[in-house]
Amino acid sequence: MHTPVRIGLTGGIGSGKSTVAQILADLGAAVIDADAISRSLTLAGGLAMPEVLAAFGADMVLPDGAMNRQAMRTKVFAHPDSKRQLEAIIHPWVARLIQEKAQHAAESGKKCIVYDIPLLVESIARWRGQLDQIWVVDCAPDTQVQRVVARSGLTPAEVAQIMAQQATREQRLACADVVIYNQDLDLAGLKRLVHKKAADFGL
Repeated sequence: MHTPVRIGLTGGIGSGKSTVAQILADLGAAVIDADAISRSLTLAGGLAMPEVLAAFGADMVLPDGAMNRQAMRTKVFAHPDSKRQLEAIIHPWVARLIQEKAQHAAESGKKCIVYDIPLLVESIARWRGQLDQIWVVDCAPDTQVQRVVARSGLTPAEVAQIMAQQATREQRLACADVVIYNQDLDLAGLKRLVHKKAADFGL
């Protein structure tokens, strides 16, 4: 079986990471979205919901069987132990499903697997040995704020709060093998930049 190139893709909120992931997918890479997998686990019928119910009780479950995200956010914010308890349920499921998707991509002959992981730098010890390259999508912090405010309706202070909970720009860049500098670029310019980097391994 052909061994695909494994790229870890990350970037702060508003950096353009999701757009870069889509460009790579359009080039034929298999993109595995860790966030989407994590969210699916706590939807109605989600694989993690029996454990969430057992650990946290019916107060954390909506009538349709999905996790009550608002209630859980409030709980984990107030109780760090609850956050660790929830992560102990979710993270092994995410790791298992990522592994299954990567196996399927390799078996189907994909040249490149992109692991789209927002918190890659925060969990770098777990990921570094599994990846051939780490790509960081980067831009100035004030650009991040402007982009997120424009698309989400959040206030600049709310965006700054989210950014404060993520790895710093310096921490991300220190882990990067490839930096996609997405500042003052239109979509065509970003595509050219990604295509150039992706050509190195035959995409």
